Amino acid sequence: MKQEKSLKKKTISGLLWSFGDMLGNQGIQFIIQIILARLLAPEDFGLIGMILVFVALSNSLVDSGFTQALIRDQKADQTDYSTVFYFNLAVSIFIYGVLFLSAPLISNFFDQVKLMSIIRVLTLGVIINAFSIIPRAMFTKEVNFKVQAKVNMAASILSGVVAVAMAISGFGVWSLVIRMLGMNLIQALLLVFYRRWLPSLTFSVISFKRLFGFGWKLLVSGLIDTAYNNVYFLIIGKQYSAGTLGYFTNASKFSDVATQSLTATIQRVTYPVLSGIQDQEERLKQSFKKVIKLSGFLIFPLMVGLAAVADPLIYLIFGEKWMRMVPYFQLLCLASMLYPIHALNLNILQVKGRSDLFLYLEIIKTIIPTILIVLVIWMDWSITILVATMVLDSHLSLFINIYFSGREISYGVKEQVRDLLPIYTISLGMGAVVYGIGKLLPLPELLMLVLQIGIGAILYIAISKLLKIQEFDTVYDLLVPVIKKIKSVKVS
Repeated sequence: MKQEKSLKKKTISGLLWSFGDMLGNQGIQFIIQIILARLLAPEDFGLIGMILVFVALSNSLVDSGFTQALIRDQKADQTDYSTVFYFNLAVSIFIYGVLFLSAPLISNFFDQVKLMSIIRVLTLGVIINAFSIIPRAMFTKEVNFKVQAKVNMAASILSGVVAVAMAISGFGVWSLVIRMLGMNLIQALLLVFYRRWLPSLTFSVISFKRLFGFGWKLLVSGLIDTAYNNVYFLIIGKQYSAGTLGYFTNASKFSDVATQSLTATIQRVTYPVLSGIQDQEERLKQSFKKVIKLSGFLIFPLMVGLAAVADPLIYLIFGEKWMRMVPYFQLLCLASMLYPIHALNLNILQVKGRSDLFLYLEIIKTIIPTILIVLVIWMDWSITILVATMVLDSHLSLFINIYFSGREISYGVKEQVRDLLPIYTISLGMGAVVYGIGKLLPLPELLMLVLQIGIGAILYIAISKLLKIQEFDTVYDLLVPVIKKIKSVKVS
């Protein structure tokens, strides 16, 4: 009983700090993004979007699945950490060399001369990130997100201030390059400083084989997933224009502020916690079930609500010149509302040591988007239809994830869908009402946004209470102590 309370306390503490990190860090980044969007042209964001796939794939290769392997391994020691560090650093230097030499080819592929110098500078972040992997894995393994929250916030503020100053001074796309590179550098320096960890002069082949034996399947899975998630940037950049890609890039980043941040928060906290009880079958299932339902209760209405209020929201935040991103943003919200559920189900496969199944799933799931993407290009359909395929793929892929992860903990498709369907239905219903209000009432943008959010929140809470959704009480019980503490601080 004592152990269970300790685990619960550790999980809640990790979630609160991780959520605080998400609010603070992503909030700051979002504000910086808004300022930069008003100062720069959509084409500037499009140029960065063209090379995101190369940066993302490079970072996956550098990590090579070792982070998850180290977090899962309850007996990892200094030799293990040092071995992984040297391997990561060597791979990062090699990859940078490849990208440096490939820059002219990539530039020619997109027919954008500016890309060559941008790639050669921006991808220096691949080497920089190699220094932060081990400290971050150590903090994550300890469910210590307090330090990571401070580091991420400091990096966001400092890199953001520099980027805005450069944008005002007329540096254009280089403002975005320095922002990304500066954030990587500051995070690496601060993580190393706070952790005070240095590698030993040792490299163990035995450690490498053991950790890579688990991690290589996650590496290949990660590469497939990363390639799929970023292939849309590649296709849009090649098939359409830099400006169009700029709209899609900002729509993607805007939707990511909510869903990817929450997904990362939940995933990085629950993975080490669930790994600690991986051998307690019933306890693992019940803990996972609670997290799944709570995640859906919080994220479904948020993403559906954002899609419903997209028109006044984007107009007020980004300005009239960015209104072309509205349909992309709405579709991305509907696609990404399921991402946290995807991530949690895949977490179970890692917790249970089924990296082989993890890889198998990623390979299977590439079939659906590949068919959809080829069909869109072959039929020469619009970018809107291309983005719409992401919604369909997200829903179809979820059933595949649930089926295989559910077999590992006896929590299958039927049971999981039964737990999530009420929340999903309520969220869509609320979103339909809110969207309808926006189309029917001719009100100024600010007043419309306030009205839509207010009605949406009241409607969702009221229906959840009426239908006795258990997660409503869970959230309420978590918020009451926080509210009381805030009140007591104000009084004193």
